[in-house]
Amino acid sequence: MNLVTVIDYGGGNLKSVTNMLDALGSRYLVTNNYDEILNAEKIIFPGQGHFGQSMNSIQSQNLDKAIINAVNAGIPFLGICVGLQVLFETSEEAPDVKGLGLLKGSVPRFTEGKIPQIGWNKLKTTENNSILTDDYYYFVNSYYVKPEDTEIVSSYCNYGIDFAASIEKDNLIAVQFHPEKSGTAGYNAINRWLKL
Repeated sequence: MNLVTVIDYGGGNLKSVTNMLDALGSRYLVTNNYDEILNAEKIIFPGQGHFGQSMNSIQSQNLDKAIINAVNAGIPFLGICVGLQVLFETSEEAPDVKGLGLLKGSVPRFTEGKIPQIGWNKLKTTENNSILTDDYYYFVNSYYVKPEDTEIVSSYCNYGIDFAASIEKDNLIAVQFHPEKSGTAGYNAINRWLKL
């Protein structure tokens, strides 16, 4: 199976992601090295935490350029949780901090229900989906992505409102939930991504 490059930007949920890759028998490299990211076969950007802190950490290590160049070079890229949100232009969580801007749109905060959303929620996949099923996945999020182009959405969930739970565009796939904490459905989704 392909070697997966897991980006270590000083945040994120590295251990559970690498545990999942171990369980799936995938070879992987954990790195924050610009050249290793740019020469990757596949990339996972694990996310957990604050949009602004994540972007500041990414930029301080020059990883923003590595990620943008890798995605533009066509390397298969999977973003998880904040790893989805930072692909967009702005977030209400840190209005003064710009995202990577690889996707047009914003990251608003939920206004209904208990915030953050913590727990299982069921996906409704779209025709744009290639790795997910209409199953329950595990979420921890106060914010959600609002793409300008709704055709990139690959699944929706409802939490007071219908929101984009995942996106797919060319070599870019990103999910708001944590597949590494979503049991069989999450592991199967990552396994399908590894085989793409």
